[in-house]
Amino acid sequence: MFENLSEKITEAFRAFRSKGKLTEADLKVGMRQIKLALLEADVNFKVVRAFVDRVRERALGEEILESLVPGQMIVKIVNEELCAIMGSENAKLQISPKPPTKVLMCGLQGSGKTTQSAKLARLYKKQGKRPLLVACDVYRPAAIKQLQVVGEQVEVPVFTVEGCTDPVKIASDALKYAERNALDFVIFDTAGRLQIDTVLMEELVEIKNVTEPTEILLVVDSMTGQEAVNVAETFHEMLSITGVILTKLDGDTRGGAALSVKYVTGAPIKFVGMGEKLDQLEPFHPDRMANRILGMGDVLSLIEKAEAAIDEKKAAEMAEKLRENSFTLDDYLEQFKQIRSMGSMQDIMGMLPGIKQSDLKDAKIDEKQIDRMEAMILSMTREERAKPQILNASRRRRIAQGSGTSVEELNRFIRQYEQMQKMMKQFTGGGKKKGKLARRFSGLF
Repeated sequence: MFENLSEKITEAFRAFRSKGKLTEADLKVGMRQIKLALLEADVNFKVVRAFVDRVRERALGEEILESLVPGQMIVKIVNEELCAIMGSENAKLQISPKPPTKVLMCGLQGSGKTTQSAKLARLYKKQGKRPLLVACDVYRPAAIKQLQVVGEQVEVPVFTVEGCTDPVKIASDALKYAERNALDFVIFDTAGRLQIDTVLMEELVEIKNVTEPTEILLVVDSMTGQEAVNVAETFHEMLSITGVILTKLDGDTRGGAALSVKYVTGAPIKFVGMGEKLDQLEPFHPDRMANRILGMGDVLSLIEKAEAAIDEKKAAEMAEKLRENSFTLDDYLEQFKQIRSMGSMQDIMGMLPGIKQSDLKDAKIDEKQIDRMEAMILSMTREERAKPQILNASRRRRIAQGSGTSVEELNRFIRQYEQMQKMMKQFTGGGKKKGKLARRFSGLF
C-alpha cells in the first residue's frame, strides 16, 4: 500500500537527515522531491500545492533551520500535514438518536457498493445493531441476487420487492418494513451510475429525499487515483455526501485518492476496504495512514487486529495449559487459526515500524506454510496430537504422506513446537507479572 509514494518520500528525507544544519536551499531541494513524489502518486495538484506551501511555511521558521535535528523536525511536520489533509482524526459513522440509522450507498458502476454494503452490515451487526440490506439496484442483472448472497454470508436480511422496478418505492417500503420489525440500521444498496448520467443522478436525489439518510457514503475505487477525486466532487455537488469508503486500498501503490478526497470535497474518508473478504472493512485513521506512508508502521491497527482475533478467555486457557505443561498440538492448531484471522503475514509485517514494502517484496513470505502445518496436525491421530513424543519413524512417515509433506518438514515442525514450549515455560513461573505475560504470549504462538 502506497509503496511508490512511501519510498520516494523516504528518499527525500534522507537528504534532510544528512544535513547537520538546514538552509533554505536544502529545504527547496527536498520539498521539490516530495512535491514530485505526490504528483507521481496522482495526488490532486491543488492538494499538492497546499501541502507543500504549508510544510515550507512551517519549516522555514527559525526553530527548524536552527534545530540540532532538522531532519526529524521535517518528518514531524510532514507527518502532521499529511494527517491534516486526510482529515486529522477518524471520522465515525453517525448513528441516529432515533432509529433506524439510514445509510445510502452510492458510486460508479463496479465500484463495489454491494460488497461494501454487506461489509458495513457485518461490522455494525457485531456492534449490536440489527441491520437490514435494501436492494435498490433494479438495473444491473443479478444485482439483487448478489446482495442476497452476501447478505446470507453475513447473516443479515435483505429487503426486496419482487417485480418492482422503482428503486424509490423499494426504499420507501424498506423503511416501513424496518420500523415494523424494529431493525435499527438500514443500508440502501443503489445502482451504480456515471456522474454524467443526469437521469440516474436525479433518481438518486429522489431516493435521498424519500429516505432522509443519516449518512450518504460514496464508494470509490482508490486504484483510479485522480479520477476517484473527480467522481467524489461530482457526487458531492449533487448529494452532499457525508463520507467516503475507499476500496482496494490494500493494492494502491500510489495513494492519490486517499490524500485528495477529503481536501477536495470536504467529506471525510470513513472506511477503507482492505481486501475482498467480507470482514476486510476498517475505519480510516489519517494519523495511522500518515505513519505508514512515512515508514513508521501502524502498531495501533496491529494491536486492534490482535485484540479482535485473539479470544482473551481462550488465551487464558492456553496460558494455564502451558503452566501445567499440557499444551497439545490441538492447542497449537488453534493458535494458527487466530493468527490467520488477523490477515496475511505480509499485511501484519507491513504494520511494523521500520519495515519497507520493498523489503517485504524481497522477503518471499510463504503464506502456505501455515497450511502445511495445519495439514500435518490434522493428519495425526488424537493421541499423537496430545503426546507428540510417541511419534516414531513409521508414524512420521504416515503423517508426512497423509499431509502431502516430507518427513524432514514434519521433523522441523515438531522441533519448532518443542522449542516454543520451552520458551513459554520462561513466562509461566510464579507471580502476577509472569502470569500476564503468559496470557499475552499464548495468544500469539
